[in-house]
Amino acid sequence: MTNDIMPNNLYSNIAELLQTARQTIVRAVNQTMVYTYFEIGRMIVEDEQQGKERAEYGKRVLKELSKRLTAEFGKGFSVENLDRMRFFYQAYSKSISSTVLTKFGDKAVSTTPLRKFTLSWSHYLKLMRIENPDERNFYEIECAANNWSLKELKRQCDSALYERLSLSRDKEGIKQLAQQGQVIEKPIDLLKDPYVLEFLDLPEQQRYSESDFEQALIDKLEHFLLELGKGFTFVGRQVRFTFDEKHFKVDLVFFNRLLRCFVLIDLKIGEITHQDIGQIQMYVNYYDRFVRLTDENKTVGIILCKDKSDTLVEITLPQDNDSIFASRYQTVLPDKQAFINLLNQG
Repeated sequence: MTNDIMPNNLYSNIAELLQTARQTIVRAVNQTMVYTYFEIGRMIVEDEQQGKERAEYGKRVLKELSKRLTAEFGKGFSVENLDRMRFFYQAYSKSISSTVLTKFGDKAVSTTPLRKFTLSWSHYLKLMRIENPDERNFYEIECAANNWSLKELKRQCDSALYERLSLSRDKEGIKQLAQQGQVIEKPIDLLKDPYVLEFLDLPEQQRYSESDFEQALIDKLEHFLLELGKGFTFVGRQVRFTFDEKHFKVDLVFFNRLLRCFVLIDLKIGEITHQDIGQIQMYVNYYDRFVRLTDENKTVGIILCKDKSDTLVEITLPQDNDSIFASRYQTVLPDKQAFINLLNQG
């Protein structure tokens, strides 16, 4: 059979259908496995609550249970794994208000949760080690919404994303993070302070220029977009515009689909000055007047700097400023406990 006999798009359409089917099957298998492990954890916990001697009884039961399950169903049922299932149920049953009757095969299971488990078991192994239930809920929501891999989930936890976002919010805003994840409704919702750029492999004390910094961000653009957050698409670097026969260049230009606006980023490797703030103001004004379309929202400007004076930024910008911001960056993972202490002080 030659390629002329087969329609050009027949193979590609069928291949795409099969890939989708495979992905759907994998997701269904993973979800069934997570629900099953949750149910096993429930059974173990309820058995422990039968009034027997707790510690010694529990050890003996898990050891015997592990032995028999492994003999019949193969690996995956070590005492350690069974204890993880038990802990999984304890961690997540508190967020379930009621249960439904469902079936696994021909057998009815009476307490399958109404809440949805949409992630893989590996994701939940990471999540259930987070002690703060609000923080755990936040990462679960963001992980599902943004399709984070396990590696990306670990990175976001290690970079203290929850704490960094919480520092710029009041109590109601922190509560919203736990219930809805990061909601982008206005420009300030985009902001993090600091941005964590450890993926650039630029040691904290290493000397580098702004052009080196910019090139490193471009080389790791996919990672940088993940750190920027939801809705960002890359437009260009060193984007030039001209007026009065003078040429200007914006370091990095993005468009945010959620806010429907341009986001201009100016890079500074030292502490920012009021001149730097004036420069980003001029960039933003130009884009608002000559680049953005009538159905797009006001341009946002961000100075990404190594250090800043909050007082200088506040005094330089108008009191009603809602479009120009300065955020620090750091090139090593933060001390998460330091962020937690700052939150507790608030």
